[in-house]
Amino acid sequence: MAVSESYREFVLEQLGRVTPVIGKSMFGGVGIYAQRLFFALIAEDRLYFKVNDTTRPDFERLGMEPFRPFGEDSAMGYYEVPADVVEDSLQLATWMKKAIEVASKAKGKKQ
Repeated sequence: MAVSESYREFVLEQLGRVTPVIGKSMFGGVGIYAQRLFFALIAEDRLYFKVNDTTRPDFERLGMEPFRPFGEDSAMGYYEVPADVVEDSLQLATWMKKAIEVASKAKGKKQ
């Protein structure tokens, strides 16, 4: 799950234009937090956002794949963000806000 320093910096800068974020190294990747919520991660120089049943179709419609750290049978609740979204601050803001909302709802269910 290696992440290049240049990609990490680029993504954190892009996300930080929307709302303050913190990137924490974890298992060779980067966990990304906003408002104390773990809503995104970087692995293999790809950005993934947390999804639920409501937001997952947005990613699937564009052919994006889920984060699978342990092979085909291990999909987690994160999907790859399209490169053009990462590069476009306006689109990124919309997608990012949805991912943060998903993380907030998920955290609420755990408590």
